Amino acid sequence: MAIITLMSDFGTEDHYVACMKGVILTINPKATIVDITHDIAPHGIVQAAFVLRQIWPWFPPGTVHVVVVDPGVGTSRKILAGRYTDRVVVAPDNGVISLVHRDGQYQELRVVENRKYFGGPLSCTFHGRDVMAPVASHITAGVRLSDLGPLTDHLQILGLPAPRRDAVSLTGEVLYIDHFGNLITNISVADVNSLAGRRGRLNVLLGERPIGILHMTYGDVEAGSPVALIGSTQMLEVAVNRGHAAEVLGAKVGDPVIVR
Repeated sequence: MAIITLMSDFGTEDHYVACMKGVILTINPKATIVDITHDIAPHGIVQAAFVLRQIWPWFPPGTVHVVVVDPGVGTSRKILAGRYTDRVVVAPDNGVISLVHRDGQYQELRVVENRKYFGGPLSCTFHGRDVMAPVASHITAGVRLSDLGPLTDHLQILGLPAPRRDAVSLTGEVLYIDHFGNLITNISVADVNSLAGRRGRLNVLLGERPIGILHMTYGDVEAGSPVALIGSTQMLEVAVNRGHAAEVLGAKVGDPVIVR
């Protein structure tokens, strides 16, 4: 089965996603297309990088992921095709591959240059339709990454902050807010376990606001109450049971989260 996933900031009201699907199916009518999301915030490169990293291990080897969050479309930025852990991503070189590049098993990274595998005519404002979608479809039809362009060891890496650590605490920040309003941080379960091994019971604060000790589930606290836990992403998150933490707590991406 040839699987191509699509992620973009296009939304679903316009023709953009449908055009990409049409291109894919014209080249490979047997392709299975999976929509990851088209609700990435406009130009939301960090958000797209986070979502791509979360879905990566859950699709079978051979899947081709297309990410069209491309504020630099038509400029000198390159388009990349990378293979990590036997899965392929086709995306602009703007940092969206950063977290997969960090955590996946690197195998191959190519600059997409061979116009033989592009659509046409080539628009300066819609490389999702004219470059990334056709290239992905050709890959599922048997085209090798080596046919697309030269190897490269250069790609843009997002300057995402790492948690700061001292003798008694970790200070991270909100990296991503999901549909439920949960505040997913850049503090990993390994970071938390390392601190817990030295300090035992830990407390979490959102800025200066106490959230409480770490829990296992949202339902460990009463409805409407904030809760800190390790979520399915294996990252620390702050939520509100049956509520929208970002709204209830007045939080946003970049807000500090402290564990101590």
